[in-house]
Amino acid sequence: MLEAVNVFSGYGKLAIIQDISFKVNSGDLVAIVGPNGSGKSTLVKTVMGLTKVFEGKILFEGVDITKSSPEKIAKMKLGFVPQVANVFSDLTVSDNLTLGGITARERKADLRERVTGLFPILRERARQKAGLLSGGERQMLAVGRALMAAPRLLILDEPTAALAPMVADQLFKSLVQIREELGVTLILVEQNARKALSLANKGIVLVQGKNVFEGTPDQISQDKDIISLFLGELSI
Repeated sequence: MLEAVNVFSGYGKLAIIQDISFKVNSGDLVAIVGPNGSGKSTLVKTVMGLTKVFEGKILFEGVDITKSSPEKIAKMKLGFVPQVANVFSDLTVSDNLTLGGITARERKADLRERVTGLFPILRERARQKAGLLSGGERQMLAVGRALMAAPRLLILDEPTAALAPMVADQLFKSLVQIREELGVTLILVEQNARKALSLANKGIVLVQGKNVFEGTPDQISQDKDIISLFLGELSI
């Protein structure tokens, strides 16, 4: 579904991502893990057309999207939930969902029912401004807004950052539902490596902008060299 081939990318003249290649198959839940500053967020922003690609290429369902604009990529059913600034704070929950579904050709009522079925709190808070939601509710709205576009692949950048453990667990369970019940392929950037890898069928380990390991969660958790690279920062 998604393939990166020898990608170098970053901002301005600085290449943060260096010679990264990976593949994501339909139905995967891929966890991207690594120490702080390892380039995880830059990598997924590169897929979405939000950084400068110096070398390499990115293919989505066989189409080269390396030089495509974020708007064009979004219309191709590739969704993205940024870590911050991921909802329209001054608009209501309902309006956020409406805007999320602008590019979808599917029936908007069906999409909204699917989203509020996953996150019932969004139905209860429909008329409330997004800026007044709790941190967990805001993240649920951000994911719901992205799902309103009916993506085939959804990328989430640190969706549980700063959330209480109980709220984070609830969001993780929703991600499993999105994959299993809605059939959406997921890429999850997550600092909680243990939890992310427990949900994933494939993991990618980044260190200093380089892909140092790619494999199953079991392979990652049993590789002493990979664990030592984290120097205790990530509990795997």
